[in-house]
Amino acid sequence: MSFPELEHFVRVLSSLPGIGSRSARRIAFYLLKSDLRETEDLAETMLDLRRRVRFCSLCGGLSTGDLCTICSDPTRDRSQLCIVEEPSDIFAIEGTGEYKGLYHVLMGALSPLDGIGPEELRIKELAHRLDTERFSEWFVATNPTLEGDATASYLSDRFKRDTIRFTRISHGIPTGTGIEFADKSTLARSIRERKTLS
Repeated sequence: MSFPELEHFVRVLSSLPGIGSRSARRIAFYLLKSDLRETEDLAETMLDLRRRVRFCSLCGGLSTGDLCTICSDPTRDRSQLCIVEEPSDIFAIEGTGEYKGLYHVLMGALSPLDGIGPEELRIKELAHRLDTERFSEWFVATNPTLEGDATASYLSDRFKRDTIRFTRISHGIPTGTGIEFADKSTLARSIRERKTLS
């Protein structure tokens, strides 16, 4: 028995990160069993998210306007810049209440095997910020993975300045785990105990 519409939906859904074909099939059957209005609400919500939420023109975090609420907040510590891989990392760090500075999202990490070099990341925008803003600390909060560590080393080597202290998130987060999956207390401790990059 073949239903091309079902198979197409499963194929599209399983292309999303973290959703395999079995999970996609389960979601498809759930939607087929649920009320049509619930499925329409889900579709409308997804479209609304995609149409209204964009990336901040300065930091690369999520925003509904040109600048996000963090970049436009005059009470943030503008001498500190936290560099993260993905916009979702900002949510995780903000959830700890330990950091009050600004952010810069790279949109990934260096991974030569996957063809991701400095040109594929928002490093040119980071260099521009170094030229136009005054920072005393760059807090590199890339994931504690091989790619995250390589990215942190690259940034430290390329942008080293006597006037800027480079710090790295403490490795209280298990190696190989993304920041967004760390529990609040572990992430908070990692931020408090960040260390200077040599």
